[in-house]
Amino acid sequence: MSRVTTGIQRPESLVIEIDGCSVPAYEGETVAAAMLACGTVRLSDSRYGLARGVYCNMGVCFECTVWEQRVAADGERRWSAQRACLLPVRPGMQLRTSRDADRV
Repeated sequence: MSRVTTGIQRPESLVIEIDGCSVPAYEGETVAAAMLACGTVRLSDSRYGLARGVYCNMGVCFECTVWEQRVAADGERRWSAQRACLLPVRPGMQLRTSRDADRV
C-alpha cells in the first residue's frame, strides 16, 4: 500500500516511532492510516500470538490495538493500550505493537 500523491495537498509531515522504527505520517492521520501507508498490515498480536490488523477501522472491534508510551501525572512513562484506528498521530509519539512492550 502507499499514499495517494497525485492532486493531494497534505498538511505538515511528521515522524512517529513504531517498534523502534521511524514511520512518516501527516497531521490529521490516524496511527492505523500511517502504518497502512508504510506497508504494515500486522498492527499487533493477540494474546495467543496471532496477527491482528485493521478490521472495522472505526473503533468498535479492538483488533488494531497498539501500545503508546505516555507520561503519567506522576511523571512516570507508562504504556497504554490504544486503538490505532482512533489514535491521531502526534510528533514524537512512541508506539509498540507487542502486548509485552518492555521487551520490544
